Amino acid sequence: MKLGFIVNPIAGMGGRVGLKGTDGKEVLEKARSLGAIPESPDKAKKALESLLPIKDKLQIFTYSGSMGEDEAIQLGFEAVVLNEEKDSFGPEDTEEAAKKMLDENVDIILFAGGDGTARNIYNAIGTQVPVIGIPAGVKIHSAVYASHPRAAGEIVLKYFQNEDMKTKEVEVMDIDEEAFREGVVTARLYGYMRIPLEPELVQTSKSSGIGSEEDALEGVAEKIVDEMEPDVFYIIGSGTSTRPIMERLGLPNTLLGIDIVKNKELIASDVNEKEILDIIDGNRAKIIVTVIGGQGYIFGRGNQQISAEVIKKVGKENIRIIATKNKLMSLKGRPLLVDTGNEEVNKMFNGYMKVLISHYMETVERVEGL
Repeated sequence: MKLGFIVNPIAGMGGRVGLKGTDGKEVLEKARSLGAIPESPDKAKKALESLLPIKDKLQIFTYSGSMGEDEAIQLGFEAVVLNEEKDSFGPEDTEEAAKKMLDENVDIILFAGGDGTARNIYNAIGTQVPVIGIPAGVKIHSAVYASHPRAAGEIVLKYFQNEDMKTKEVEVMDIDEEAFREGVVTARLYGYMRIPLEPELVQTSKSSGIGSEEDALEGVAEKIVDEMEPDVFYIIGSGTSTRPIMERLGLPNTLLGIDIVKNKELIASDVNEKEILDIIDGNRAKIIVTVIGGQGYIFGRGNQQISAEVIKKVGKENIRIIATKNKLMSLKGRPLLVDTGNEEVNKMFNGYMKVLISHYMETVERVEGL
C-alpha cells in the first residue's frame, strides 16, 4: 500500500489573526508577526491516526520536516522522504512533491491544506492519482476535502481496504485572496481531481443557498437587533447572512471578517482573535454566526478568529446561530459542524442547538463537534 502524504505547514495560519488566507510571502510574514501559529500539522496527524491499523502494511512517501515527515514519524510510521532537507517550503515544493509521488506510483495522495494547496496538487497530477484533502486552510471551497481531518484518514483506510471502491472527479476551486480581503468573493473553477467515492465523509463545494433568501434574512436581522441587550458586546460572524444585521443597525460591515457591536454601535471591525479576547475580557459578550451552505460549518471555516478560547470565554449559551431554511435544506439532513482545533470545545457542541430561520421561527438542528 503506497500513500503519498503532503502537509502545507502554513495552511490556515491567517485565520485566527483575520488575514483570510496565507497565500504569498508578505501575508505569511504578517500572520507570523501577529502571533499566528501552524495548525495544519496537528490536523494532518489526526488524519494519519486513522491509518494506524494498517501501519505495518503502509509505505508513506512524503517530504522532509513539517511537510509530512515529522507528522508521520511522531505517530510511528516509517516514511520515505523524497527530497533533501529544507528550512522553508512554498507552493513549488507542493507541486514537486506531488509529481515525485506520481513517479513512485502511489495509490492515493493524502494532503493537508486549503484551496491553494489543492490547486498546487492539481497542477502537478490532474486526475492521474486519487487524492483526499485534510481541511486545514482558511479557504475551503473545493470539493476534494473530507468533512474533517479524521474523516480524511478514514476515507484512505476504506480505499485501501476496498479494492473495488470507485472514484469520482470533483471541483478544484479557489478565490482571489486580495479581492477576498476587500469583501469580494469570486470563486473560480481550476479543474478536477479524483477522490474516493465516500459521500458521507466528503464535504460538498461551498453553496450560497437555494433561491432568494433576502426576505428571510431581513426578518432574522430584525429579530436579532430587537433582542440586543445594553452593554453587551456582540461578536458578529462573517458571511452574507449576517450582513443584514449590520445594515439594519446602519453600521459598516466586514463581509468576510468579524465585527464587534455594543449598544448598537460599532466598537471594532475586522478583528482578529487577540483583539476579540482583549475587547471582551471581563465583559458580557454574545456571538452571532451563520452556517456555511452545503457544508454545515458554524465554527472553523472562514471565521477562525472566533477561536476555541473566544468560545470558552463567551459560553455556548451565548451563541446565536442564524440561517435560512434554504441553507439548512442544502445540507440534506447532515448535522451542523464545529471544528475549532480544540477537541474539548468541539465536543461541547455535540447535541442539538436552536437556529433562527426567520423573525418568528426557530428550528432545532443536530450539531457535531469534530
